[in-house]
Amino acid sequence: MVSPSPRVLSLIPPMTQLNTPYPSTAYITGFLRSRGVPAVQEDLALALVLRLFSVAGLKAIRERIDAIPPKKRSAQVHGFVEQFERYLATITPTIAFLQGRDSTVSHRICSRNFLPEGARFASLEVYVDPGDPYGGDPLAWAFGALGQQDRARHLATLYLNDIADVLREAVDERFEFVRYAESLAMSQPTFEPLAKALAAPPTLVDDTLQALTIDAIERHQPELVLLSVPFPGSVYAAFRIAQTIKARWPHIKTALGGGFVNTELRELKEPRVFDYFDFVTLDDGEKPILALLEHLQGKRSTSRLVRTFVREEGQVRYVNMMEADIPFEEVGTPTWDGLPIERYLSLLDMLNPMHRLWSDGRWNKLTVAHGCYWKKCSFCDVTLDYISRYETASAETLVDRIEAIIAETGQSGFHFVDEAAPPKMLRALAEELLRRNVAISWWGNIRFEKSFTPELCQLLADSGCIAISGGLEVASDRLLKLMKKGVSVEQVARVTQGFTEAGILVHAYLMYGFPTQTVQDTVDALEYVRQLFDNGCIQSGFFHRFACTVHSPVGQNPEEYGVELIPLPEVSFAKNDVGFIDPTGVDHDAMGEALNKALYNYMHGIALDEDVRRWFYGRVPRPRVPRNFIARALAAR
Repeated sequence: MVSPSPRVLSLIPPMTQLNTPYPSTAYITGFLRSRGVPAVQEDLALALVLRLFSVAGLKAIRERIDAIPPKKRSAQVHGFVEQFERYLATITPTIAFLQGRDSTVSHRICSRNFLPEGARFASLEVYVDPGDPYGGDPLAWAFGALGQQDRARHLATLYLNDIADVLREAVDERFEFVRYAESLAMSQPTFEPLAKALAAPPTLVDDTLQALTIDAIERHQPELVLLSVPFPGSVYAAFRIAQTIKARWPHIKTALGGGFVNTELRELKEPRVFDYFDFVTLDDGEKPILALLEHLQGKRSTSRLVRTFVREEGQVRYVNMMEADIPFEEVGTPTWDGLPIERYLSLLDMLNPMHRLWSDGRWNKLTVAHGCYWKKCSFCDVTLDYISRYETASAETLVDRIEAIIAETGQSGFHFVDEAAPPKMLRALAEELLRRNVAISWWGNIRFEKSFTPELCQLLADSGCIAISGGLEVASDRLLKLMKKGVSVEQVARVTQGFTEAGILVHAYLMYGFPTQTVQDTVDALEYVRQLFDNGCIQSGFFHRFACTVHSPVGQNPEEYGVELIPLPEVSFAKNDVGFIDPTGVDHDAMGEALNKALYNYMHGIALDEDVRRWFYGRVPRPRVPRNFIARALAAR
């Protein structure tokens, strides 16, 4: 008699996103169900926040504060105590408003007399230029006269951030909505900091997460629990969840996977990890988990597992029975069954037009293709499976998945989460959506390549595309060539104008601090960016500081990029970011502050006709870029 497949529970640990489920459990649950495996899922990140940010949660926070001598309380904590009754009165209606269950609360929130206001509200005054046509009100710029719901959502988000600051200062210094205890895991060469934190007395946050974990296990009675950790900020809580499970139900098997594991734990040697997890899997989870299930059914020995770390005789062993991965065409349709779709919070913490899409509204996350069709960028993890293995599914299959997801969730907004969605597949997808008369709204990430003609941009808009983001990185043809981006500034200008003319919002990912980038390069890059905004090519952007990873071409061949890597210590746990010495000696921190201030104002439409040198502290060289460079490039299209 064949033993039945073990029951699988997939968990989203704190902290990931609060506006929409992180898609990893939806993908694996949908896949496992397509193979007849009894699979369920829970979002403990959302559950934790909703438990803490409630009347009962605030009272529990207040109890912890009362144990702190008044002289040792911060100004933020004092303010919370002074206005505690107002916080108690407003938390439930504010959460209901952010969940979309009570829109009428927006009127009171916008009055600025309803919510108690702490230090976070000071951000409303940051970076506003005296010449601002909106009279110094950033909310007026961002949302206009009719944007009451958006205005209220931003104010409510600041209110939650104030409470989060109090929680961090008085209850758990590691707490954040996204980067929760991130420093314990990100590029940590040893497990020691995490081990000490896990052995420490639990905080209110830990106790709350433990109670939620116990409740989930008792309701679902799983035999295998999968914890997906996409970011360093979800690692600590994942280990706390596994710690709770192992303490109460040592027979339940636990497995760790996800983006953090795939990038940072590829050289795992730390046996103590396996006090919490029985298995640690790499890369796409479908094939390793099928192998694990067969192993738990007695059909497969440990030596025949796939891309899996185990502990044997006190030592970590990596096992990889070479088997073909599940084709992208056959991974099935993700399912959100079991996740409380109506309870997610539409936050609006940044006024950046594109970044609001990340945190505002519930988007169905879907992948157009597996991996990246370009896979050459020198700053990217091109050696890893999630980038290097490029596979597609047919447009018919993708639209089948889209229709199934809409039928299940009742929502037609999609975020395509590809590293860079291929133009050929996007064209086919758009044509299939239009052929079937399927109406959706969608956005995603692309490369600004010449395949995106004005005709294709219009087709994508007709199919429901509302926004795209793409990497301009350092806006310098020399550095773009060194990065192997395969685009030029002129090409980016023409492509982005095509999207803008089609009514699609364009966001540019920008980078500073790339190897050999000089102050002159930085000034020139900002001049290109100024012109792109001034000519209406892009409407949104964000500057990221370059980070070198061990899996990127820069990390693997630093001499080709003119830098020297700083030797890493002996690594037994996480390994990803690596420091480097750049002979240019540029103070990129100072450059970054100037770049971000300029960008914020450019998105307001402020100072677009002024010299970019105004944003830098001290003397910097004059831009070498002609002031009409972008206009000439567009005229030559």
